[in-house]
Amino acid sequence: MDSSIKPEEIHHVAHEHEHDEEGNKMFGFIVFLLSESVIFLSFFAGYIVYKITSPNWLPEGVEGLEVLAPTINTIVLVSSSFVIYFAEKKLEKKNLAGFRIFLLATMLMGSYFLYGQYLEWSELEFGFTSGTYGGMFYLLTGFHGLHVLTGILLQLIILIRSFLPGNYDNGHFGVNSTSLFWHFVDVIWIILFILIYVWQ
Repeated sequence: MDSSIKPEEIHHVAHEHEHDEEGNKMFGFIVFLLSESVIFLSFFAGYIVYKITSPNWLPEGVEGLEVLAPTINTIVLVSSSFVIYFAEKKLEKKNLAGFRIFLLATMLMGSYFLYGQYLEWSELEFGFTSGTYGGMFYLLTGFHGLHVLTGILLQLIILIRSFLPGNYDNGHFGVNSTSLFWHFVDVIWIILFILIYVWQ
Protein backbone atom coordinates (compact mmCIF):
# COMPACT_ATOMS: atom_id res chain seq x y z
CA MET A 1 0.00 0.00 0.00
CA ASP A 2 1.25 3.49 -0.82
CA SER A 3 2.39 5.01 2.48
CA SER A 4 1.44 8.47 1.16
CA ILE A 5 -2.27 7.54 1.31
CA LYS A 6 -3.70 8.53 4.66
CA PRO A 7 -6.13 6.24 6.54
CA GLU A 8 -8.81 8.92 6.54
CA GLU A 9 -8.59 9.11 2.73
CA ILE A 10 -9.12 5.35 2.49
CA HIS A 11 -12.12 5.65 4.81
CA HIS A 12 -13.52 8.49 2.69
CA VAL A 13 -13.21 6.48 -0.53
CA ALA A 14 -14.80 3.43 1.09
CA HIS A 15 -17.66 5.58 2.40
CA GLU A 16 -18.26 7.07 -1.04
CA HIS A 17 -18.28 3.61 -2.60
CA GLU A 18 -20.79 2.39 -0.02
CA HIS A 19 -22.96 5.48 -0.65
CA ASP A 20 -22.91 4.86 -4.42
CA GLU A 21 -23.84 1.21 -3.88
CA GLU A 22 -26.82 2.19 -1.72
CA GLY A 23 -27.89 4.69 -4.37
CA ASN A 24 -27.74 2.04 -7.09
CA LYS A 25 -29.81 -0.34 -4.97
CA MET A 26 -32.47 2.31 -4.35
CA PHE A 27 -32.55 3.23 -8.05
CA GLY A 28 -33.12 -0.43 -8.93
CA PHE A 29 -35.88 -0.67 -6.34
CA ILE A 30 -37.61 2.42 -7.70
CA VAL A 31 -37.51 0.88 -11.19
CA PHE A 32 -39.13 -2.22 -9.70
CA LEU A 33 -41.91 -0.11 -8.18
CA LEU A 34 -42.43 1.62 -11.52
CA SER A 35 -42.87 -1.76 -13.19
CA GLU A 36 -45.42 -2.68 -10.52
CA SER A 37 -47.18 0.61 -11.18
CA VAL A 38 -47.52 -0.28 -14.86
CA ILE A 39 -49.24 -3.55 -13.92
CA PHE A 40 -51.68 -1.80 -11.60
CA LEU A 41 -52.33 0.96 -14.13
CA SER A 42 -53.23 -1.61 -16.77
CA PHE A 43 -55.69 -3.18 -14.32
CA PHE A 44 -57.16 0.23 -13.52
CA ALA A 45 -57.56 1.01 -17.22
CA GLY A 46 -59.27 -2.32 -17.82
CA TYR A 47 -61.62 -1.77 -14.89
CA ILE A 48 -62.61 1.70 -16.12
CA VAL A 49 -63.18 0.55 -19.71
CA TYR A 50 -65.27 -2.44 -18.65
CA LYS A 51 -67.33 -0.35 -16.24
CA ILE A 52 -68.09 2.31 -18.86
CA THR A 53 -68.89 -0.12 -21.67
CA SER A 54 -70.76 -2.86 -19.76
CA PRO A 55 -74.55 -2.35 -19.76
CA ASN A 56 -75.00 -4.73 -16.80
CA TRP A 57 -71.90 -3.98 -14.75
CA LEU A 58 -72.91 -5.32 -11.35
CA PRO A 59 -73.74 -9.03 -10.92
CA GLU A 60 -77.41 -9.92 -10.83
CA GLY A 61 -78.93 -9.21 -7.42
CA VAL A 62 -76.08 -6.94 -6.33
CA GLU A 63 -76.88 -3.25 -5.96
CA GLY A 64 -73.53 -2.08 -4.66
CA LEU A 65 -70.80 -2.60 -2.08
CA GLU A 66 -70.92 -1.79 1.62
CA VAL A 67 -68.63 1.19 2.17
CA LEU A 68 -68.26 1.71 5.93
CA ALA A 69 -65.96 -1.23 6.73
CA PRO A 70 -63.71 -0.65 3.67
CA THR A 71 -63.49 3.03 4.67
CA ILE A 72 -62.27 2.07 8.15
CA ASN A 73 -59.77 -0.36 6.60
CA THR A 74 -58.58 2.40 4.30
CA ILE A 75 -58.04 4.81 7.19
CA VAL A 76 -56.07 2.17 9.07
CA LEU A 77 -53.88 1.29 6.07
CA VAL A 78 -53.18 4.89 5.05
CA SER A 79 -52.40 5.81 8.67
CA SER A 80 -49.85 3.00 8.77
CA SER A 81 -47.75 4.95 6.25
CA PHE A 82 -47.23 7.62 8.90
CA VAL A 83 -46.41 4.97 11.48
CA ILE A 84 -43.68 3.35 9.37
CA TYR A 85 -42.31 6.85 8.67
CA PHE A 86 -41.98 7.35 12.43
CA ALA A 87 -40.20 3.99 12.61
CA GLU A 88 -37.64 5.25 10.08
CA LYS A 89 -37.12 8.42 12.10
CA LYS A 90 -36.57 6.42 15.27
CA LEU A 91 -33.93 4.36 13.48
CA GLU A 92 -32.20 7.51 12.24
CA LYS A 93 -31.92 8.59 15.88
CA LYS A 94 -30.55 5.12 16.72
CA ASN A 95 -33.59 4.41 18.89
CA LEU A 96 -33.99 0.71 18.16
CA ALA A 97 -36.69 0.20 20.76
CA GLY A 98 -38.84 2.94 19.23
CA PHE A 99 -38.10 1.63 15.75
CA ARG A 100 -39.33 -1.84 16.69
CA ILE A 101 -42.49 -0.53 18.36
CA PHE A 102 -43.53 1.60 15.37
CA LEU A 103 -42.60 -1.15 12.92
CA LEU A 104 -44.64 -3.70 14.86
CA ALA A 105 -47.56 -1.25 14.94
CA THR A 106 -47.33 -0.94 11.15
CA MET A 107 -47.41 -4.72 10.79
CA LEU A 108 -50.46 -4.95 13.03
CA MET A 109 -52.27 -2.25 11.06
CA GLY A 110 -51.50 -4.03 7.80
CA SER A 111 -52.71 -7.32 9.30
CA TYR A 112 -55.92 -5.60 10.42
CA PHE A 113 -56.46 -4.44 6.84
CA LEU A 114 -56.02 -7.98 5.48
CA TYR A 115 -58.38 -9.38 8.10
CA GLY A 116 -60.95 -6.75 7.17
CA GLN A 117 -60.58 -7.70 3.53
CA TYR A 118 -61.06 -11.36 4.42
CA LEU A 119 -64.27 -10.52 6.30
CA GLU A 120 -65.54 -8.51 3.36
CA TRP A 121 -64.82 -11.31 0.90
CA SER A 122 -66.58 -13.86 3.12
CA GLU A 123 -69.76 -11.74 3.17
CA LEU A 124 -69.97 -10.81 -0.51
CA GLU A 125 -72.84 -12.18 -2.57
CA PHE A 126 -70.75 -12.70 -5.70
CA GLY A 127 -67.59 -14.59 -6.60
CA PHE A 128 -64.65 -14.41 -8.97
CA THR A 129 -66.73 -15.91 -11.79
CA SER A 130 -69.66 -13.51 -11.33
CA GLY A 131 -69.22 -11.69 -14.60
CA THR A 132 -66.62 -9.11 -15.49
CA TYR A 133 -67.27 -7.15 -12.33
CA GLY A 134 -66.65 -10.12 -10.06
CA GLY A 135 -63.46 -11.03 -11.86
CA MET A 136 -62.11 -7.47 -11.81
CA PHE A 137 -63.06 -6.93 -8.17
CA TYR A 138 -61.28 -10.00 -6.87
CA LEU A 139 -58.33 -9.52 -9.21
CA LEU A 140 -57.71 -5.94 -8.11
CA THR A 141 -58.32 -6.36 -4.38
CA GLY A 142 -56.58 -9.75 -4.28
CA PHE A 143 -53.49 -8.57 -6.14
CA HIS A 144 -53.26 -5.56 -3.86
CA GLY A 145 -53.80 -7.77 -0.80
CA LEU A 146 -50.86 -9.90 -1.95
CA HIS A 147 -48.72 -6.75 -1.95
CA VAL A 148 -49.89 -5.89 1.56
CA LEU A 149 -48.92 -9.38 2.73
CA THR A 150 -45.52 -9.00 1.03
CA GLY A 151 -45.00 -5.68 2.81
CA ILE A 152 -45.80 -7.24 6.19
CA LEU A 153 -43.34 -10.09 5.56
CA LEU A 154 -40.63 -7.59 4.57
CA GLN A 155 -41.27 -5.67 7.78
CA LEU A 156 -41.00 -8.89 9.76
CA ILE A 157 -37.61 -9.55 8.18
CA ILE A 158 -36.21 -6.12 9.03
CA LEU A 159 -37.69 -6.37 12.52
CA ILE A 160 -35.80 -9.63 13.09
CA ARG A 161 -32.64 -8.14 11.61
CA SER A 162 -32.85 -5.25 14.06
CA PHE A 163 -31.86 -7.69 16.82
CA LEU A 164 -28.53 -8.43 15.13
CA PRO A 165 -25.85 -6.40 16.96
CA GLY A 166 -24.72 -3.37 14.93
CA ASN A 167 -26.83 -4.26 11.91
CA TYR A 168 -28.64 -0.92 11.79
CA ASP A 169 -25.95 1.31 13.28
CA ASN A 170 -25.84 3.42 10.11
CA GLY A 171 -29.34 2.83 8.77
CA HIS A 172 -30.13 0.20 6.18
CA PHE A 173 -31.31 -0.04 2.59
CA GLY A 174 -33.78 -2.75 3.56
CA VAL A 175 -35.58 -0.41 5.95
CA ASN A 176 -35.78 2.44 3.45
CA SER A 177 -36.94 0.25 0.57
CA THR A 178 -39.53 -1.55 2.72
CA SER A 179 -40.93 1.79 3.85
CA LEU A 180 -41.08 3.01 0.24
CA PHE A 181 -42.84 -0.19 -0.80
CA TRP A 182 -45.40 0.32 1.97
CA HIS A 183 -46.11 3.89 0.84
CA PHE A 184 -46.55 2.55 -2.70
CA VAL A 185 -49.05 -0.06 -1.47
CA ASP A 186 -51.03 2.64 0.34
CA VAL A 187 -51.19 4.95 -2.67
CA ILE A 188 -52.37 2.09 -4.87
CA TRP A 189 -55.12 1.27 -2.40
CA ILE A 190 -56.36 4.88 -2.32
CA ILE A 191 -56.84 4.68 -6.11
CA LEU A 192 -58.52 1.28 -5.79
CA PHE A 193 -60.82 2.53 -3.06
CA ILE A 194 -61.96 5.44 -5.22
CA LEU A 195 -62.52 3.22 -8.27
CA ILE A 196 -64.28 0.35 -6.53
CA TYR A 197 -66.09 1.84 -3.54
CA VAL A 198 -66.58 5.53 -4.26
CA TRP A 199 -67.32 5.25 -8.00
CA GLN A 200 -69.99 2.54 -7.84
